[in-house]
Amino acid sequence: MEAIDLASVSTVAAEVHPDFPEDDAVFSNRFSLHGQGAYVFENGATTLGYAITHPWKSFDIPPLNTVLVALPEWSDNYYIHDIALVNAARGSGAASEIVQTVIDHARQLGCQTISLVAVNGSSIFWHRHGFETVDRPELVEKLATYSDDACFMLLQLR
Repeated sequence: MEAIDLASVSTVAAEVHPDFPEDDAVFSNRFSLHGQGAYVFENGATTLGYAITHPWKSFDIPPLNTVLVALPEWSDNYYIHDIALVNAARGSGAASEIVQTVIDHARQLGCQTISLVAVNGSSIFWHRHGFETVDRPELVEKLATYSDDACFMLLQLR
């Protein structure tokens, strides 16, 4: 991803996640904090999807639609803020390719785990990629700000 892609990322986000709106400032913030963890999936000049990822604290969830002041100086956990693909890109294998790219990047950083919040029934997809649902009482309130089906998921990297 490059800074010029942020407008198209916002457009994809609005289409894919209408129930989880985030300000453009959030995408810009994540990109500025950890640009090497931001990816776009394109077909020619058309952005069909994106991934926003970054190091984050273990067993924690950054608040939805919130600009972060900073990332941890070091973390053994890598966080998938969002992976989104428009309907036209689904079934293309792009999502699995993006997940593998993120896993490889997290390993390069020395992370031991990758975490995320699964919504919209996506936990099935994440289970196929080795992620497990983790129940943590301290996350119940934050998960409730996402949706009724939101769950915290974790992948152990070995």
